[in-house]
Amino acid sequence: MALFNRKNNNAPSATATIAPAVDPALAALTGEYAIDPAHSSIGFTVRHAMVTNVRGSFGQHEGTLKLDGSDPANSTASIDVSIASIDTGIADRDGHLVSGDFFDAEKFPLMTFRSTHAEQLGGDTYRVTGDLTIKDVTRPLSIDLEFNGSATDVYGNERVGFEGSADILRSDWGLTWNAALETGGVMVSDKVKLNFDISAIKSAVPQA
Repeated sequence: MALFNRKNNNAPSATATIAPAVDPALAALTGEYAIDPAHSSIGFTVRHAMVTNVRGSFGQHEGTLKLDGSDPANSTASIDVSIASIDTGIADRDGHLVSGDFFDAEKFPLMTFRSTHAEQLGGDTYRVTGDLTIKDVTRPLSIDLEFNGSATDVYGNERVGFEGSADILRSDWGLTWNAALETGGVMVSDKVKLNFDISAIKSAVPQA
């Protein structure tokens, strides 16, 4: 994730090429971080029966962030999500979602994301692009994220936080089950919003 590529307010002249100064406070955040599942959420929102939204989340996930404040292009993100941990608040619906009609969790237990590129969109907003794999399909996905800052918690852990979202068409990943409504339309929309609220803890061991 290119999360620290802040703009230099002291703009160079048109005839000069000057590399932006590195903010020491941001450079100090460089390192490897583990996503804290107890204080993070990965979920989704999808339209149901054309009239309302169903929200769900995945209770089990893990991942790492490698942040480089001095050279943001070296930053990366990796996330693994357990499909069987899906929770929409309705057990029967969750059972249908993990079945062969949708995710087929027994055969494809994980949804994964591996970043390939990152860029700053402005201020603390960034776009992370990578490969999202669901079932046996891998396709590119871009996630827009807001960098919420960093802090040391009461246990002495150095944390960073991000939140963001991305819209996908589930049919692009082979999730095509649906049912027609008598009044027209379908039971489940193709468009799904993925939601990310991430807290990550810096490793105590410096990374080479």
